Amino acid sequence: MSDVVRWLRDHRERNLEKLFDFLRIPSISTDPAYRDRIDEAARWMASRLEEAGCTKVEVIPTKGHPLVYGEWMGAPGRPTVLCYGHYDVQPADPLELWQSPPFEPTIRNGKIYARGACDDKGQLVIHPNALEAHLRATGTCPVNVKFIIEGEEEIGSPSLEPFLRAERKRLACDAVVVSDTGMFSKKTPSITTSLRGLTYLEVEVYGTKRDLHSGSFGGAVINPANALAAMIAQLKDRNGKVRVPGFYENVRPLTRAQRRQYAQLPFDEEKFRKSIGAPALWGEKGYTVLERLWARPTLDVNGIWSGYIGEGAKTVIPAVAHAKISMRLVADQDPREIARKVRAYLEEIAPPAVRVKVKTLHGGDAWSADTSHPVYAAASRAVERSFGKAPVFAGEGGSIPIVAAFARRLRAPVVLLGIGLPDDAIHAPNEKLDLGQFHKGSEAAALFLEELGRQG
Repeated sequence: MSDVVRWLRDHRERNLEKLFDFLRIPSISTDPAYRDRIDEAARWMASRLEEAGCTKVEVIPTKGHPLVYGEWMGAPGRPTVLCYGHYDVQPADPLELWQSPPFEPTIRNGKIYARGACDDKGQLVIHPNALEAHLRATGTCPVNVKFIIEGEEEIGSPSLEPFLRAERKRLACDAVVVSDTGMFSKKTPSITTSLRGLTYLEVEVYGTKRDLHSGSFGGAVINPANALAAMIAQLKDRNGKVRVPGFYENVRPLTRAQRRQYAQLPFDEEKFRKSIGAPALWGEKGYTVLERLWARPTLDVNGIWSGYIGEGAKTVIPAVAHAKISMRLVADQDPREIARKVRAYLEEIAPPAVRVKVKTLHGGDAWSADTSHPVYAAASRAVERSFGKAPVFAGEGGSIPIVAAFARRLRAPVVLLGIGLPDDAIHAPNEKLDLGQFHKGSEAAALFLEELGRQG
């Protein structure tokens, strides 16, 4: 056992207590009422980086929530690793579904329950833990380490990419490591090598200038809620294929090697179905579940509302109907181009008696790794040493738009060293992180620095 791993194991309780202090801060980025707590979380993170051994730490104001930067550059001539994460979290609603208070971390059955336990506080802190372990156990670190930590990931990272453009020299590195993803399963450690991109739209369908009595006006005017429902029904066919013209234009077809790789993974579709409580699985015809999740684009309605939705009856024809629609995209699909195509199609299929307004809320590019880069060999060795089994390479259906921006702006490989598990309930009540994953993840992060330094 290396001295660094031994130090981490000797200080597990201490590192867990620090994580609990972090989790108690309700750093909800989307709600202005929590602005003071966001600032508190940024200060906490800066303090943790100083304690871990960073010789330069800065809380950087932005137009939104602060960025936290830290660095330890005590290994001249050695590679530099940039660690990214986010200290903001999703709202905890609905509170009544939590088995314990969301901002009072609780351990049950070997798992930490709290908002942010997995996304992303519990994963983020493994990297300060790793740097501190090297400095305390050996007096140095085999590579240089930088940190850039934001408080706006859950609202689309509006401040980080402008900072990345302006401060590319400050963030220059040989590799970026991100722990904001998951592993295939507890028995099958993995490294994520692809992320889907995202385009998120809000659609508004307008009819009359005010709500109307459905008895006095029903049959004489169009109902925007009906019109919107009919439009949404035309977005996909019965086989799950998106009908928007040009939607699949730049989608890379799955290769035989990819399909063979996905098929060899120990994925049980029936177990997956039961775990999410679905009567049946459904998706684009001709593809397996993993292929649809990792290598095919999707289109989904995330919310729809109109008219009266309170208790009892109110007979109105609503003046407007709304829907939020997201598209998860794959490599080579341009989020801006897809947004234009969907907008044009919605306007084309809208009945002439309504007016349609489509707003783009946010989006981001898909990302795919070059796994032949030596940094992936270093990461694989680190995970195998920590988790006791060589990791597989796996995709991820979600989106982290800043990952593609890091690769593009910094011209450096990005390694997604996530430790979450599929049932960790991120963004949902009773979010959790497995204790074993947290401790082994800290070791893997430390061993990754070691392996990268050894590789040079």
